[in-house]
Amino acid sequence: MIIVLVIDSFDHLNNGTTMTAYRFAEMLKKHGHEVRVVSIGEEGPGRYPVKEWNLPIAKKIANRQGFAFAKPDVSVFRKAFDGADVIHFLIPLMMDCKAAKVAQEMDIPYSGAFHLQPENITYIIHLSHWKSLPRWIYRFFYRVFYYRFDHIHCPSQFIADQLMKNGYRAKMHVISNGVDEDFVPSSSPKSKKDSLFHILMVGRLSPEKRQNILIEAVSRSKYADRIQLHLAGNGPCKQKLIKQGQSLKHPPIFGFYSKPDLIELIHSCDLYVHASVIEIEAISCMEAFSCGLVPVICNSEQSATPQFALDERSLFQPDDPQDLAQKIDYWIEHPEEREHMSALYAKQGDEYRVERSIVKAEKMFEEVIRDHQKRTQ
Repeated sequence: MIIVLVIDSFDHLNNGTTMTAYRFAEMLKKHGHEVRVVSIGEEGPGRYPVKEWNLPIAKKIANRQGFAFAKPDVSVFRKAFDGADVIHFLIPLMMDCKAAKVAQEMDIPYSGAFHLQPENITYIIHLSHWKSLPRWIYRFFYRVFYYRFDHIHCPSQFIADQLMKNGYRAKMHVISNGVDEDFVPSSSPKSKKDSLFHILMVGRLSPEKRQNILIEAVSRSKYADRIQLHLAGNGPCKQKLIKQGQSLKHPPIFGFYSKPDLIELIHSCDLYVHASVIEIEAISCMEAFSCGLVPVICNSEQSATPQFALDERSLFQPDDPQDLAQKIDYWIEHPEEREHMSALYAKQGDEYRVERSIVKAEKMFEEVIRDHQKRTQ
């Protein structure tokens, strides 16, 4: 198939959506498909670049989150869409809305994905206290974008349920974004460089990710003096977290890692914590437990990540550093049980391999094309 992906930002792999889109494109190519990408960037094989939209205020906020807004360009859309079998839209923003209209005009089958959780937006604009705002955003997205789609890719059942609750009528295809085959347990025994207990959290350093709760939990742990915390990621809260972490005997180590270095870091750690209260899926958590790292996950109603917990020992109450500290202490005190659960979590990771997800995505695209052909006959 000739598959076109439309996404504002594709080259800067410093947020979950762009990294997912890049990996998705590469895996589709490996399956023999021609993949074209419409996004901000440079010209190249399969690339159809558009310009960045320098929107006042919005540009600054978006760039801090590792994102950029693309400016619609109908001539680029028509060139990229010519001869395509299916067009897949990943973000419900201005460029994508205009491009979807062009796809309709050109009578080409198309599908959408839901990667932008409204709660993420409310945290970015500091309006998370406005509890009714996410519902309004869900419905706004539907009115301006998703009403066009008969097929929507949902990375988790959680987000599919949210869409249906908010009046979305399309067929929901629940397909995990998937974990790369490289994320597997280490083939050699873990070698300890020190006597510390190493805890990892991976994710954008932003308010909804709640790294501050993890730092507070470590300070309350009975074993605070022997815990080394690793916070992998970047974002607007970095300086605040650095300052908060100075209160620990072993201040957190911050870093932004390549895939090989991240895998090496995961293999060197003893426990993974995912403190975020907002998640559509959380690839970073999946990557960690696929490597055999036992997770402790925030049991938030606005997160899909609790689905990965194999029992209550891997869950803690949202924004409750004391409960998290107790869960951390349990896993420190029970190394044999941690080793046992490590194998079970690694086995669970095999259920979410990206290869399986690509096969499901191919079937979704084939269904999109069939349904389009039925309507036009």
